[in-house]
Amino acid sequence: MGILSRLKTPSFGAGGVPDVDEANYRLSVEGLIRDPFACSIEEIKGWPKSAVSARLTSVSGWSVRATWEGVLWRDFMNLVSPLPEASHVIFVSLGEGYSTTVSLTDLDHPRTLLVYAVEGEPLERAYGGPLRMVISHLYGYKSAKWLGRIEFADAMRGGFWEDKGYSRSGVIEPGTTLDVNSGLRKSIKGGEVLDF
Repeated sequence: MGILSRLKTPSFGAGGVPDVDEANYRLSVEGLIRDPFACSIEEIKGWPKSAVSARLTSVSGWSVRATWEGVLWRDFMNLVSPLPEASHVIFVSLGEGYSTTVSLTDLDHPRTLLVYAVEGEPLERAYGGPLRMVISHLYGYKSAKWLGRIEFADAMRGGFWEDKGYSRSGVIEPGTTLDVNSGLRKSIKGGEVLDF
């Protein structure tokens, strides 16, 4: 049982929880880039690895801090060659049931990463394993789980929640959140939660 399960972190599979065959898993990277490619989780684990302490904050009123491990978005961008017209990225979950779009400007953040481990343990299937995004300064619905495709695009698109009326930017708003780590409800200022 991983840290997220031990903390009883809520888990949602809005577009349905896909069947994942990790042995045959492939991440497709395509769209407005010079050389589209696909890679296995083992190949991804061979890319530059980073560990980041950051908080994942849900629009549904909870937030959890963990040390997320994987590939920084900035390091990932060194592996791809986006075309000049690329301005956004569409993240699509395995099974095509979930997608969300984030601007390249928002992705260029020191704590944004492709995550395959948490606190030294493989990312649990319930929380998006084998690979998910963590974009700590945006609401959690922008951090797509069960990542199957990264598609570079030239405009903001919809997404599973965005098409149901959620903010396309995903910016965390001021208010309160349940800190899953402590079990206490705490105030947040808006933007990335850094105070606790």
